[in-house]
Amino acid sequence: MRIMYMGTPAFAARVLEIIAEEFSDSVIMAVTKADTPKGRSYKLQPCETKLKAMEMGIDVVTPENLKEESFGQTLKDFDPDIIIVASYGKILPEYVLNYPRYGAINVHGSLLPEYRGASPVNRAIMDGKKKTGVTIMYMEKGLDTGDMLSKAEVDIPEGMTATELFGELAEIGGRLVCQTVRDIVSGKAKGEKQDDSLSTYAEKLTSEDQIIDWSKSAFEITRKIHGLSEEPSAITRMADGKLLKIYRAETCDESFDAQNGQVVVAKKKIQVSCGEGSVLLKELQLEGGKKMSASDFLNGRKINLDDILQ
Repeated sequence: MRIMYMGTPAFAARVLEIIAEEFSDSVIMAVTKADTPKGRSYKLQPCETKLKAMEMGIDVVTPENLKEESFGQTLKDFDPDIIIVASYGKILPEYVLNYPRYGAINVHGSLLPEYRGASPVNRAIMDGKKKTGVTIMYMEKGLDTGDMLSKAEVDIPEGMTATELFGELAEIGGRLVCQTVRDIVSGKAKGEKQDDSLSTYAEKLTSEDQIIDWSKSAFEITRKIHGLSEEPSAITRMADGKLLKIYRAETCDESFDAQNGQVVVAKKKIQVSCGEGSVLLKELQLEGGKKMSASDFLNGRKINLDDILQ
């Protein structure tokens, strides 16, 4: 079988690795986004899926766009039997969706029809969900509206970050999509239409989503921090104006007679007053510095008692 795989981030890289293991006799081509500038030097760097494909000796292409005049020949030359997509980041044109004889399927990080859209994993944690999952679905013109082929449910324990959840969903989703492909090829797969009345939408994360509003409850703030960890990360500003990324936190019921965002404990631990309750900062990174624990951070005395984060 000839499999065209389309994906970009670490989640997609792990799914590709599983597909390559389980379909070792198949011919696989990876399609990823083009290299993007990263880091302080803004040097062009490949995405995680491209790196994984190269590591495994899988042919990889990085088209600037999927218009027929630029990508159509690549599609014809490879002639895939099936297309598998996982967090590719671009909408597939109809001519691509309709090309393979077994269709195009997507590994989506939610229990559809809940959380259609770009950021289902992050939004589930930010919204305080206790469960989420992965859905394998046929792709069609609409945004995550195709018939569902298989599902697997996953618990979201308290304190789990988006990075950790992505990792778990990649493991489960990778195995599930392989079984689903076998079911499609054997004729066992049955699509189930989504109930549009139950759908919700996970909007793409923006820079505004990253900013911590300390007037919110400690529970809401902790969810935001974990839902954005490690990428793109929740951010606040120090008293001196420097940017502070926060990757892990803990909700505290303890309230203080203090301003929202005020540091109320700054000895061995960092505790910040919120609109309701307080938040214990666990892992953080100052602009231009390295990620570290709160205790290590305090060794540099970068946060003082009564400082206001904003």
